[in-house]
Amino acid sequence: MSEDDPARRWWRPGAGSSSLILLGLVAAALIGGILLMWQAIAAERYARAQAVHTNAVLLALRDVSRTAVNAETGQRGYFITLDRRYLSPYLAAREQYRPNLARLRRLLGDEITPRQHRLLDDIDRLTRAKFTELEASVANIQSGELLSARRRILTDEGQETMERLRDAIGELEAIELVVFRQAREDAAQSEARIIPNLLVLLVFILAALVLGLWQIFRRADAEARAAHAQELAEARDRADLLARELNHRVKNLFAVVLAIVRMSGRDAPEAKPTVEKISDRIHALLTAHEVTQGRSAQRSARLAELVEITLKPHQSQQQRHVREGPDVDLPERSVVPLGLVLHELATNAVKYGAWSGEAGGVVTVRWNLEEDMLRIEWREDGGAPGKATDSGGKPGRGFGSSLIDGSARQLGGSIERDFLPEGLVVAIVFPLTAA
Repeated sequence: MSEDDPARRWWRPGAGSSSLILLGLVAAALIGGILLMWQAIAAERYARAQAVHTNAVLLALRDVSRTAVNAETGQRGYFITLDRRYLSPYLAAREQYRPNLARLRRLLGDEITPRQHRLLDDIDRLTRAKFTELEASVANIQSGELLSARRRILTDEGQETMERLRDAIGELEAIELVVFRQAREDAAQSEARIIPNLLVLLVFILAALVLGLWQIFRRADAEARAAHAQELAEARDRADLLARELNHRVKNLFAVVLAIVRMSGRDAPEAKPTVEKISDRIHALLTAHEVTQGRSAQRSARLAELVEITLKPHQSQQQRHVREGPDVDLPERSVVPLGLVLHELATNAVKYGAWSGEAGGVVTVRWNLEEDMLRIEWREDGGAPGKATDSGGKPGRGFGSSLIDGSARQLGGSIERDFLPEGLVVAIVFPLTAA
């Protein structure tokens, strides 16, 4: 998969990764909450169904127990009174116990534990045994064999069968109650998990809302910044257009001046050397102007070449300069501000400094590199004494001082000027990496 593939760009983490993660967590919390609610509802429905089932099983067990008790009560009454009217509970129980056992087995179904299955079989067997014993004693009474019936009633077999039947019914009732209580506990636990999950879900939703508002505000701020940036770009384009127009007019002026100089010396062959010197000066000044205005084709420049190009238009036998320093490659962004500073210093040297007197003076430019810090010293010797002036020659601060201070900020360093009696000293310090 390539870097430009849309799917890969979609998965690449960016400014919206936190939003996607939070939205994913909110979606997971919603799904989890729905699942928990569904689980709680299912547990509650199961608990209700289990309650109905348990109640039906308990009623069936009590019906089985009641039929055995009623049958035994009717048998005892018939034996004591020999009145067949007392056989009614026995006869009714004899007709009911088989359907009751069938209903109990049907309610418990096939999905029961082995212990419940054994208890159900024991209840069925003991109930049938009890009714068999009761039927035999009733038959003895009906046939007049009262002694046989009395001996059968007084034996422990019927009582033991009845006690075992009660124990089996009681244990099966206890098992059903345990299952019912377990279903209720599961439903309660499911309900208890809903509230914390809803609180967590609420926190995630609030966080998503906060993040959404933050994204909206950030988007609005980004749109405002983009609009402001567009306005700045348009203003910059207009400024660049004006600068190009001004630069074009200055170059045209240089061309006009150069043409006037050459036309003026055309009829005076003896002035040809002077005309050539003036033409060379004008060409050098034009080159320095292009460098300081950032119109040079070079993306970077050597410091020595920049100093040479800037000072060459003003150089003569009386106006000399000295350059000392190692080879230093200036980064692109430092060429224009440094060139402006050097050009301003050279112009001021011609107007008010070392190159303003008739005897002329010397401008010394020295530089050295300490790690990433470039230190340049501009020193003027001879000529008029140094004094603080503005661009118009008046004491104080003017456009020239503001230009130098602005260039210092662009360079990311400092420019300090010291007006000594013997001449101006300027210290320029800035880091090459931050320029």
